Amino acid sequence: MQLKTDALIIRENNRIGESDRFITALTRDRGVIHASARGARKVSSRNGSGTALLTYTTLTLTEGKSKWIVTDAKPQHVFFELRADMKKLALAQYFCELAGVLAPRDEPADACLRLLLNALSFLSGDERDPALIKAVVEQRLLLEAGYRPDLDACRACGKQDGGMFLQTLSGSVLCAEHARGEGIPLPAGAVAAWRWLLEAPAEKVFSFRLSPESLVPLEQASERFLLACLGRGFNTLDFYNTVR
Repeated sequence: MQLKTDALIIRENNRIGESDRFITALTRDRGVIHASARGARKVSSRNGSGTALLTYTTLTLTEGKSKWIVTDAKPQHVFFELRADMKKLALAQYFCELAGVLAPRDEPADACLRLLLNALSFLSGDERDPALIKAVVEQRLLLEAGYRPDLDACRACGKQDGGMFLQTLSGSVLCAEHARGEGIPLPAGAVAAWRWLLEAPAEKVFSFRLSPESLVPLEQASERFLLACLGRGFNTLDFYNTVR
């Protein structure tokens, strides 16, 4: 079976053989796949640049017994700008690791692919705060995987306006009166922004701005909710939090 699809290279492993490259790619048509690019590390290889980490590429693949084989890789865009900034590169690698866990397998993943491409594009520039991009990627990938917090109203009394306290294990919110200080405090602006990024169409999901007073708690709460949902950590996230 042959497959030709657009993809983002989200992981590369150069520790196999003398010149081969093992990749993980987020593809438009088959979600997350693993593939071997034979000879891709050779200077003369036509598939070298198209199978490098953080490259948006068109892959032509042949299905093998345990993984796909790359027969052709034509790069469409390489996010060179991210490699010049350690903080941005660390965050981009976290996005890739997260997609590798949450994006679908053996089924179309157009929404996840577009999300990551838009996130990396914004991250390459300076139009959006990295903390905002991070929260959007985390919550939209969780949403695609079936995880959604209940932020509509206080779980105890139904209050909808004002600040809330996020209960990470249940994914619900309580107002100040019923939370009694337990949970992650979210100011009204952070609550409104989180509701927006869960409901916004894909082409507009990054189109909002927040004051630091709202963005900082939103990012922190998003990260803690994600880790609670998945019950695991991420080495790339730990590294990003070290270098940021």
